Amino acid sequence: MKPARLWFAALLSGAIAAVSSCADRTMTGPALEASNFHSSAGLLQCKPLAYDSVTEVIGPPGGVLRVSKHTLSIPGGALTEWVSITAVAPSDTMNRIQFQPEGLVFQTSVDLTMSYANCNLQSSAQPTQIAYTNDSLVILEYMPSTDDVTGKKVTGELTHFSEYAASW
Repeated sequence: MKPARLWFAALLSGAIAAVSSCADRTMTGPALEASNFHSSAGLLQCKPLAYDSVTEVIGPPGGVLRVSKHTLSIPGGALTEWVSITAVAPSDTMNRIQFQPEGLVFQTSVDLTMSYANCNLQSSAQPTQIAYTNDSLVILEYMPSTDDVTGKKVTGELTHFSEYAASW
């Protein structure tokens, strides 16, 4: 190798090493306050139900979507146009539902009723509620909920689509 090329290669290697050592290895994205997050420990532990997925087109008149033992009730006026809605209830040790299209916002709140008849409630005397979670099942927010202890189901008010789970 010619001395000029050897010098250039050494200079280039040094520059790459210097730039790499100065890189900011922190995560990028919006800053999130830890106080807004809750542990996923509050999710009910359940016997897995069979996997279920349902897709229906619902529009301005409203409609009802049933997936596994859970029901989404969309009142008239909550949607301004017809939308293909998918609800997935994975077979898991917690009752959870994923809705698509994610981020769909309603004009008025819709009701999600989740059964928890297959869940263990011995660990808490707190009322059951619907929790909005992220993909890692960390509870981001508790939705306004009504617990029907006799019927072993909880109904929460949703304003947008994402992932939700039964919690205490």
